[in-house]
Amino acid sequence: MNLQDRADIIDLCTRMMWSVDTHDWETFETVFAPRVTLDFTSFWGGEPDVVTPPDVTKAWAPLFAEFEATQHLLGNHLVEADGDRGTLTAAFHSTHRRSDPYGDPLWTIGGNYRFEVLRIDGTWKIEKVVMTATWGRGNTDVVKAARGA
Repeated sequence: MNLQDRADIIDLCTRMMWSVDTHDWETFETVFAPRVTLDFTSFWGGEPDVVTPPDVTKAWAPLFAEFEATQHLLGNHLVEADGDRGTLTAAFHSTHRRSDPYGDPLWTIGGNYRFEVLRIDGTWKIEKVVMTATWGRGNTDVVKAARGA
């Protein structure tokens, strides 16, 4: 793996999170391969979803519009790449703010993300996202209310 691939893979995954927090859904869709597997089962249960980038935006844009603010941080990047395939594993810390008249307005979750990436036409794209939640703090009703809105 060369240093440019490492930098590009870290930038790609950071861009995904940045786009969520800034509600830049146009850029958000550009980080994904034509089909992407999303695995958030460590928190939501169920099965991973295999979707298209517009499908992800259609599901996530209204959800994140319900929050007054979010901040998704990635750190401790471990990058592996071999040819046109790579993996970024990173620790994450995500805070979600939504006013709740009956509880704390914040919900924070942490754990690890694993991004599987594929180089398509010379550009890295995310083809799989696995979030493994290992801890949480605050009012989980904040995210549940946003998800139900």
